[in-house]
Amino acid sequence: MDSPTGAGLNDQARIEGWLAVKVWGELACFTRPEMKVERVSYPVMTPSAARGILEAIFWKPEFYWRVRQIEVLKPIRYFSILRNEVKNKMVVSTAQGWAKHGGGYYADQDRAQRHTLALRDVAYIIRAEQVPAPHARDIHPAKYRDQFRRRVERGQCYHRPYLGCREFSAFFGPVISTDKPILHTENLGRMLLDLKYDGDSSGAGKPIFFDARLENGILTVPQEFYEEIGR
Repeated sequence: MDSPTGAGLNDQARIEGWLAVKVWGELACFTRPEMKVERVSYPVMTPSAARGILEAIFWKPEFYWRVRQIEVLKPIRYFSILRNEVKNKMVVSTAQGWAKHGGGYYADQDRAQRHTLALRDVAYIIRAEQVPAPHARDIHPAKYRDQFRRRVERGQCYHRPYLGCREFSAFFGPVISTDKPILHTENLGRMLLDLKYDGDSSGAGKPIFFDARLENGILTVPQEFYEEIGR
């Protein structure tokens, strides 16, 4: 966790109250949005995927998660699989029509075989901070940080976190002193940071991208983009 014994934890992280959690799993796929049909993973976990894991472990309406760094603990390795997926999305109005007038959905008639280029045997350290929401009053940051630490140590979560795709479950636990990022540097290109949602409660959102770079196994997330999306 965010203690002096944590791997790669510097003075800035201790002063600013960053939190840390180690996540790992056998399979992962952080899909690049420019791939329309076939799934192709980014080589590293995206900040939006990291936020999803943090919220699965601990979420409160009084604060937002801002991902600061993602550390890669294992070599980047790809593998490819073919999966049967359905082609169409479920629409609520259609299901309501079936309930009233009969009918239904048959997956066997809507399947397509699609290729996935995913990651295998992954492990990361997510470093993030809890930012108070504008509507929060009398918030106690230390209390929420301590709650997050306890949940990580006990393995508690609201729902099982996953690594990009729901079928790729993630394990999580505290950071230990032997956890070190790999010595790998690479320009990752344009990476999805997160979505900027419209303020009309429609659920529509605009994707925000940034130029990502892995430096000695550490992906640093530019914080100015979080101001743009209002978190």
